[in-house]
Amino acid sequence: MNDAAPPALRPLTARSVVLSTLLGHHPPRLPARALVRVGELFGIAEGTVRVALSRMVAAGDLRQDPDGYALTARLLARQARQDESRAPRTRPWTGDWEVAVVTADRRPPAERTAFRQAMAALRLAELREGSWLRPANLDRPRPAAAAAPCAWFTAVPDGDPAALARSLWDLPGWAARARDLLAALDRAATPADRFTAAAAVLRHLLTDPLLPAPLLPADWPGAALRARYAAFEAELRELLRAFLAPGDR
Repeated sequence: MNDAAPPALRPLTARSVVLSTLLGHHPPRLPARALVRVGELFGIAEGTVRVALSRMVAAGDLRQDPDGYALTARLLARQARQDESRAPRTRPWTGDWEVAVVTADRRPPAERTAFRQAMAALRLAELREGSWLRPANLDRPRPAAAAAPCAWFTAVPDGDPAALARSLWDLPGWAARARDLLAALDRAATPADRFTAAAAVLRHLLTDPLLPAPLLPADWPGAALRARYAAFEAELRELLRAFLAPGDR
């Protein structure tokens, strides 16, 4: 008998319901009435959703146009990262690792923050301060915030690459959380419950190191988690279709 506590899922506010709905929808634009209907699934009043929409427009998170509300450029970039986490572009792994060594001198705090965010988005891990690496199995561009401050190399570790990977990423912890989220989706009985669990799944997929199979523990749940999110996304599309007028589809 498994007495483990269920994973704590972040409650969804009106803002997070709107944001999660648009991030999970392609294209990320919906009329207000559809977003209001999604909010109703969570017991959020129409007025509360509309206030959240106005505030998100004022904050630069959304833009309003004749077709409804759409994500702005910053959040479109976030959606692209989420899409990449669900269907990563990989290449055959030959044992090489990509290594980045910081060569820039002192940088303003904002630049350092942007750099660390860019390295995390590239799925690199920090071996020690200023030294970042990962297996060279991902096919993606390097943003300027990551490329400019570093010298980049390709290398092969002398020791066990699987042991190196385990030292850089908490693989058992990631896998345990993934299995908890799969169980949460199994338990979710209502659209609102599934929506909440799926939002947590998507956040977790953003932290998947996307390692090549030889470096992963047995029964790695990454593929299962992606498949379950894809099933939820199909459910979300059907739900939104019911909330849209024929001209909006």
